[in-house]
Amino acid sequence: MASEETDPMKVPIEVEGDEAQEPTGEPEPETSQEELDEAALVEAAIRAGDEAADADLAADAAKLREERDDLARQLAEAQEALEKANDAAVEATSQKLRMQADWDNYRKRVEAERLVERERAAERLVTNLLPVIDDMERAIAHAAGQAEGNEGLQQFSDGVDAVRAKMLDILGHENVEMIDPAGEPFDPLAHQAVGRVENADAYEDTVADVYQKGYRMGGKVIRPAMVTVTFGGGKRPAPEPEPEAEAAETE
Repeated sequence: MASEETDPMKVPIEVEGDEAQEPTGEPEPETSQEELDEAALVEAAIRAGDEAADADLAADAAKLREERDDLARQLAEAQEALEKANDAAVEATSQKLRMQADWDNYRKRVEAERLVERERAAERLVTNLLPVIDDMERAIAHAAGQAEGNEGLQQFSDGVDAVRAKMLDILGHENVEMIDPAGEPFDPLAHQAVGRVENADAYEDTVADVYQKGYRMGGKVIRPAMVTVTFGGGKRPAPEPEPEAEAAETE
């Protein structure tokens, strides 16, 4: 009878896992205390590194928050300063416009006052010259009645009349015009009635005689003409409308 070790018909059975391992007969190595201490040190070092990293991150985050808050404060201050600057610019512009308007009004008012003052000064000058012209006219009228056959007196009268005409020409360049309304309708705005004359052949309220001529300056009556006015005649007919006025009414 053959033994089991040499039996060629016997097939070995393979076992998976730990069961397939046959004991080697050697003891498993045990973890030493030194290795445990080293592992604890490594773990402590890792934990300390993590804590240090967390602390650094926290410090960095706190610093970033502080910088953010500082920048936000600076931005708010800059925004406030900008708003104040804008308000100041708007106020300065408004004040400039007000000052410009005040200056324009002042300049226009001064120019108007100067113009009025010049007109008044010119009016006073012309008014003071009018009696001189009146004297010349009276002298001319007197000389005209006495100059017949007197060549010297006639030359004197002509000379005075030439001076009078020159003065009136100068006054005419200053918008001064004479008011000599003989035969015209009486105008209470330009004429001063000093008497009445009965005349049935003339329309009522017609200027008969002019005792003193009047004058206008720039359309303003600076001295009314002293006249006599007729009465006893017929009523003056209403003036006929001008062609332009008639065309406007028909339209």
